[in-house]
Amino acid sequence: MFRFSIDRGGTFTDVYAEVPGDPGFRAIKLLSEDPDHYPDAPLEGIRRIMEDISGVSLPKEGFDTSRVEWVRMGTTVATNALLERKGAPFALLITKGFGDLLRIGKQNRPRLFDLNIKKPEPLYETVVEVDERVRVLSPFEDPGKKAIVKGHTGDFVEILRVPNLDSVQKDLQRILDRGIRSLAVVFMHASAWPEHELLIGSLAGKMGFDQVSLSAQVMPRVKIVDRGQTCCVDAYLTPHIRDYLEGFGARFNNPNAKLLFMQSDGGLVSAENFRGSGAILSGPAGGVVGYAATAFERQADIKGQGNAMPVIGFDMGGTSTDISRFDGEYDWVHETEIAGVHIQAPQMNIKTVAAGG
Repeated sequence: MFRFSIDRGGTFTDVYAEVPGDPGFRAIKLLSEDPDHYPDAPLEGIRRIMEDISGVSLPKEGFDTSRVEWVRMGTTVATNALLERKGAPFALLITKGFGDLLRIGKQNRPRLFDLNIKKPEPLYETVVEVDERVRVLSPFEDPGKKAIVKGHTGDFVEILRVPNLDSVQKDLQRILDRGIRSLAVVFMHASAWPEHELLIGSLAGKMGFDQVSLSAQVMPRVKIVDRGQTCCVDAYLTPHIRDYLEGFGARFNNPNAKLLFMQSDGGLVSAENFRGSGAILSGPAGGVVGYAATAFERQADIKGQGNAMPVIGFDMGGTSTDISRFDGEYDWVHETEIAGVHIQAPQMNIKTVAAGG
């Protein structure tokens, strides 16, 4: 049986395979985009290695992959799409009165004395303000009112205004008419009371939107700016990732093989659960796991456990460069900023800049 570990970068794709026979492994490097010679770099790497081991010529597409046990892939498809602003166009639906909230952001001023600050453009194409509102009660308020419900967080929530679905449907139809098929839905206090977002999500799904990201599902936490921007990243990148996964899955054509993708937190997830918000550092996270299990642990074995020096990871690709550190324990962060976008999701503490090669 064959086992493949693949790192698909923006410029190059590296394929490492555990194969039958001696010496038991193969490795190959390909251009990630070379349409004149192959349709997909990871698939081409799989084909070439299987062809080399078997000694039998295989076609570019539709070859037999029944001897593949699993494929594990890390990819910077999402990272590069975010850095280069090449994700899917989407619309933001947000609570009425907060249409410019994500554009304003947190008002952080990392360069306090800079006289010419240029803020990055928002990811969304258009904004629709939805006339809905809930309020989370303080612990000192009496919840004995008719419009009070108990939220998912255990807090009591007052339903001030339920969204008018007829009005929202008209807004959504205008979005569809513009050719936009992806939505990010971000409502106030949705982490405590996600029902309003779920109403919009159900309506949008029936109307034919391909991607509907609900902030209460993407990242069910407080802080609407971080939650909203994370939801926007999901709506922006998930269609991009899904297109790639569907293309790869259709060409790979082996339902018995386990197809797993590296997430930003260093864990593996099935293809159907691989989302944009968890894919930002997919490739680089695999690098951290790799050098932690080799460079650091091998050094620890030589010097004795506890005496190993921390290891710096430097990964310069053709499109972006990633820096990380490992000292015996993985360093995770739950809030980070990439390309001017605040993201609230668990991920390896990796610094990425849009400068490669």
